[in-house]
Amino acid sequence: MAKPAFAVGAQVEHPKFGPGSVVSCNEQHIVIKFDEHGEKKFVCEIALPSIKKIDRQPPSEKKRASRKKAAVVAAPVEA
Repeated sequence: MAKPAFAVGAQVEHPKFGPGSVVSCNEQHIVIKFDEHGEKKFVCEIALPSIKKIDRQPPSEKKRASRKKAAVVAAPVEA
């Protein structure tokens, strides 16, 4: 079995989609999570010549801001 072209987590750049991180790579397909375009799956034979390894730190995962619900304080109802 041949060694994958890129290791999982490798930082790469695609001419159209820009920088991203390798999610998985095998003999047939490579899946890359791009910073601006999400995950894309490519056929290695076609895509590998245009994908370059880049030297950068992987971007930190963007964490969704957790919105705390404001407590609703009910005013007393006078009878």
